[in-house]
Amino acid sequence: MTKRSVKKTKKEITTKQPDEQNQDPQKLFAFDKPFQEKILQAMLLDRPWAGQFIEVLDVDYFEFAHLKLVADKYTGYYGTYKEFPSMELLLTMIKDELRNKTDSYLVEQIKSFLVRVELKKDMGDLGYVKEKSLEFCKKAALQAALLESVELASTGTENYDKIVDVVRKAICAGNEQSVGLDLLEDIDIRYSDTYRRTIPTGIPDLDQKMILNGGLGSGELGFVVANTGVGKSHCLVHFGSTAIRLGRNVVHYTFELNERMTGIRYDSNLTDIPSLACFDEKEKIHAFYKNAKGFGRLIIKYFPTGQATCMSLRSHLEKLSNKGFVPDLIIVDYAGIMRSADRNDMLRLELKKVCEELRCLGEDLDVPLWTAIQSNKEGASSDVVDLTNLAESYSQAHVADFVLGISRQSAQKATGFGNIFVAKNRAGKDGIKYQIHMDTSRSKIKVLTDDEAAKYTPGDLDERMVILKKFEEVYKAKES
Repeated sequence: MTKRSVKKTKKEITTKQPDEQNQDPQKLFAFDKPFQEKILQAMLLDRPWAGQFIEVLDVDYFEFAHLKLVADKYTGYYGTYKEFPSMELLLTMIKDELRNKTDSYLVEQIKSFLVRVELKKDMGDLGYVKEKSLEFCKKAALQAALLESVELASTGTENYDKIVDVVRKAICAGNEQSVGLDLLEDIDIRYSDTYRRTIPTGIPDLDQKMILNGGLGSGELGFVVANTGVGKSHCLVHFGSTAIRLGRNVVHYTFELNERMTGIRYDSNLTDIPSLACFDEKEKIHAFYKNAKGFGRLIIKYFPTGQATCMSLRSHLEKLSNKGFVPDLIIVDYAGIMRSADRNDMLRLELKKVCEELRCLGEDLDVPLWTAIQSNKEGASSDVVDLTNLAESYSQAHVADFVLGISRQSAQKATGFGNIFVAKNRAGKDGIKYQIHMDTSRSKIKVLTDDEAAKYTPGDLDERMVILKKFEEVYKAKES
């Protein structure tokens, strides 16, 4: 059975409770109500597993009407579009279904269940729940196939090939076996509204449709490339703060700056208090978070430089999951000072492997992942930082979906003036340069208009740049 065969015909979902129904006990989950709710919770939160699970799931296995209705809408959408709806869309679909329902008890049950799912509590239970529920459904599918085979065998030997096919499908059901996307049949899938769930960067010029089309998407890998001291970490904090304001959960891994100082940068960005003043404004910061509405959560985790691997991050994320925290965005500061699981002696191959492992991490968790990459020494004096300025290995960029270069030359640093350059972009246009102002005291980045660029640029900046370039020319002439 392929995933394309899971499409089900629309059927009426009864609002009667289980004690009012004459259901065959063998057609129901052999689990109590809390366990069945956890099965559906696992489906809503773990989409890759849900795609595997629905191949053996019959919605009628759910004994309770509120679970059956939610499961029917969730799997029905997948049957049509070959992807699962977002939580917001699922809520809209359920509201439409319940609009003409008079069963207030059913409505309250669904509301209560979805609230618990949103809180993401008891996530540590879901591993066991997924294992046992998949085992139950695969066994039920095989039993049904055997019964069908007996009926086919009783009608004559000419059904032998059909019997083999029925049993084979039952054995294979529930395994990972996507056949891929069909160009002709899956047009709606390619253009569905939920095919790419994005988190904005907080820089409108980058988030616009022709560039990132809303932000970095789930499973995508983004690079920030710059020389040391230019502001890679500030840029990553800006991205993380934007996600928090939108109610998204963020995990920020740092391998240089400690957890406290990274946290202060987030405080500064979110409260608009300069980082050096945060120590004197602690009460204001307390009051700000107390009154903040709709903010997501942030976990900052430090690993010693050069010690963390992707397995270290996976292990930490598993611990967070067991405590009910699931990230919507992962930030890694930064890939160049991680090590791969293979520990290659050649640095360029080591960096390439680390980037590949980070991409796999983002894809497995179905979340956007931002990291930073060091540029080479030529990038320090360049007006534009592009793919040719990647330190050590050009191949690092091969697995990236989006690469953003940041340039702030020495004479510009005191002013905060600089450039960002879209060096690579799989979601839209690239090769575009923007003038920016980076406020390192608040870890904020703003793309400037022409008038703002003139305002932020001191009058003698051009003169200093000319002198710097002449000095470089003289220095290179002496070397040659």
